[in-house]
Order: sequence, then C-alpha cells, then structure tokens
Amino acid sequence: MPKNLPSKICEVCGLPFNWRKKWKKDWEEVKYCSEKCRKNKSKIFK
Repeated sequence: MPKNLPSKICEVCGLPFNWRKKWKKDWEEVKYCSEKCRKNKSKIFK
C-alpha cells in the first residue's frame, strides 16, 4: 500500500482520512470520511 496517498480532514468529525480508489474520479468533491458523517453533515461535531 503506497504511503503517499492524499488525505483530507472530514468537515463533520474533524478526523483525517486518506484517498480511496472509489473516490478516484471525484476526490476534489469528497468532504466526508464516511456515509455516517455525510448523513450527519448538519450536526457538526467539532
């Protein structure tokens, strides 16, 4: 597994997450680390 994968900070929980193959085409639009955070985007935990 490559160690130099891009990462981002989840806008909901504030935790870092790494690039995943399923996000290859839309990585620029990815804002949430999981479905749970995406569904709870109105409840920011920070």
